[in-house]
Amino acid sequence: MNRSLLLGSLPNLITLGRLIAVPVMVWLILSDELGLAFWLFVAAGISDGVDGFIAKRYGVESVLGSYLDPIADKAMLVCIYVTLGVEEHIALWLVILVVFRDVLIVGGAMLSQFVDRPMRMRPIFISKVNTVMQIVLAAVVLAEIGLALGAMPLVVALEYAVAATTVVSGGIYLFQWVTGRGKFIERAPDAKERIGDPTVRDDRARRQA
Repeated sequence: MNRSLLLGSLPNLITLGRLIAVPVMVWLILSDELGLAFWLFVAAGISDGVDGFIAKRYGVESVLGSYLDPIADKAMLVCIYVTLGVEEHIALWLVILVVFRDVLIVGGAMLSQFVDRPMRMRPIFISKVNTVMQIVLAAVVLAEIGLALGAMPLVVALEYAVAATTVVSGGIYLFQWVTGRGKFIERAPDAKERIGDPTVRDDRARRQA
């Protein structure tokens, strides 16, 4: 295989591996193998940094990777939270809150697309903090049970930190969506508009009148 082709595909292959690891982690948690689940979770987290580093370092970032990476990250967190909630290792109210926020954001984006006003939300600092808190909580819970660390007070504190950042970040995204303060993606012109169809120009003139 051509070296440049392999290098260009490597970040997406690593991301795909992280996505495939999700059902394995779920199975390990349900099988009470939380120690192994913890180490696989750590490996997945490291791979998340590695694929991004390779893509930026060698200039092989791709459209597929820009979609695949967040899908893999979100699938991993949501599946782990739901599984830990079902197994009663994380409070169910927190699992519901985290999943509801994600559904709200995805639903808003889909609705914007449906009404022909696709919107790209501005990245906000509190959302990044929320993601970090979610990752740390999942890792601590897996380590607490799988490796017997005795960190329950920390787990409780992290649960409230995740809840607070989830509510705040979700509220900000909802506000941006409702008020239209997100960045709207410009609709690409259709074939008639690109060739300057006179009926399109007439229609534009009527709308502006």
